[in-house]
Amino acid sequence: MVDGMAQIAIRLADADLDRLDAAVAQGRFPTRAAAVRAGVERLLRDEREHEIEEQYRRAYGDQPQDESSGRAGIALMAAMVEREETADPDPRLP
Repeated sequence: MVDGMAQIAIRLADADLDRLDAAVAQGRFPTRAAAVRAGVERLLRDEREHEIEEQYRRAYGDQPQDESSGRAGIALMAAMVEREETADPDPRLP
């Protein structure tokens, strides 16, 4: 382990390795390892977002929003947009 990093071995299909090497050759990544790290980071970010979405889904499933709250939120947003659209522009702006 170097600087808190572990080394792992993976097997890739020849076609995948060719595409990985092409991405490195095109300068999209400095090395194969950097490309694989970027892929793992993206995978982990996507997994975290999925976990958050699942938590929201479960929470709203347990306590769904009632229809009147939804209508009130939409009405409030519409009023805010209308106010912004009819407001005098800032005279300091060109």
